[in-house]
Amino acid sequence: MSEPERFDIVVFGGGKAGKTLAMDQAKAGKRVAVVEAGMIGGSCINIACIPTKALVRSAQMVEIARRAADQGLLMAPPGAIDMPRIAARTAEVVAGMVAINRKGFDDAGFDLLLGWGRFVEERVIEVATAAGLRRITGERIYLNLGTKAAIPPIPGLREASPLTHVEALTLDRLPEHLLVIGGGYIGMEMAQAFRHLGAAVTIIEHGPQLAGREDPDFAAAIQALFAEDGIEVLLQTDIEAVEGASGGPQTIRLKDGRTLTGSHILVAAGRTPMTANIGLDIAGVALDSRGFIQTDETLRTSAPGIWALGEVAGSPMFTHVSLDDYRVAKSGITGGGRTTTGRLIPYSVFIDPEFARVGLSETEARTQSIRHRVARLPMDVVPRARTLGEHKGFMKAVVAADDDRILGFAMLGAQAGEVVVVVQMAMLGGLPFTALRDGILAHPTIAEGLNMLFANVRS
Repeated sequence: MSEPERFDIVVFGGGKAGKTLAMDQAKAGKRVAVVEAGMIGGSCINIACIPTKALVRSAQMVEIARRAADQGLLMAPPGAIDMPRIAARTAEVVAGMVAINRKGFDDAGFDLLLGWGRFVEERVIEVATAAGLRRITGERIYLNLGTKAAIPPIPGLREASPLTHVEALTLDRLPEHLLVIGGGYIGMEMAQAFRHLGAAVTIIEHGPQLAGREDPDFAAAIQALFAEDGIEVLLQTDIEAVEGASGGPQTIRLKDGRTLTGSHILVAAGRTPMTANIGLDIAGVALDSRGFIQTDETLRTSAPGIWALGEVAGSPMFTHVSLDDYRVAKSGITGGGRTTTGRLIPYSVFIDPEFARVGLSETEARTQSIRHRVARLPMDVVPRARTLGEHKGFMKAVVAADDDRILGFAMLGAQAGEVVVVVQMAMLGGLPFTALRDGILAHPTIAEGLNMLFANVRS
């Protein structure tokens, strides 16, 4: 058998961390190869963050039109929803981002191998490209394999060909009744978007609340928003079996004896790593009990000279975390000391209004027996929220009891994803909560509410 092609760096999977590392190192003069099954730019651009937010934006525009009369705009109600155009717009957004990424790849000058890859020897990856098999190896190998939607082992579910968020983004016909399995972040975003577009929606959640990682008061507020939207939410509900197939009526039988019938089923019940059947055992890469790659704080795997990046390495499943994994990986190449230890990770959920959090929740502080103070502020007292007509939601801050450190911040309200960054910067800078309480913040802005929020922290 021929000797494998040799590279300085091989990146297996072209997600955010991997593609950024590849472009950076190729521009630095290294010989770099990227193995990618076909999604130029990774899942965020093709099937996750970008297209889902494009769909959410279309749904928001419909909802804004419905509420136009509240702003004094006397206009006819919104007309029929053009689902083929919505799907086409989402595809256009994706195509534009893919083109930008492909140009970046070409400009960087690395070798892009489009095709399925797998380890066939300890450090050799065989790639089935359109031009034939290629065998490659590298001095450093980085695994950026990603995850896919998990399909729970419910009788009849897989046979029913349910939608995941991937298929839902390409629908050119509005579901009559969408049954959403899972009340986490993806499930909530997709459920509300399709409801705003006009579908009947039911969420089926095994746990006691929506957004299971969040404080109960935020979960209850989100559920109240959904009730106003007309979304049915079934909590602490288990599924017995699924009947029917995609394209026709589908029935979900619940363990309590009830049945639900809908036109489409959407599964949003977690993610599973793309680590099966690619020879990681041959490479000597150890996995945990859920199939994620085991790494240390520098993202090094159990196999010498092999690192893992992004969510396949168990990193929190956000694109901005994958970008930081790139920074950790680059630091390992250049001799820096960056690690994954102690990262302060914000995130946003693009429901309407948005939810965002950084740092500890109130529940986490209590569970960890951290002495703390809590401050709350309803959004309807923030002047900018009133001018926007976006009164719903509230802010919450968790502050240390023994000093003035900000331990965490969460917000359900207009522009929450932007406001959380302000608090994150204060936390990164080690500023006390009094800096946000007493700082001169522009009026009228949503962020100005931080003055009022932190003024509510008890002495």
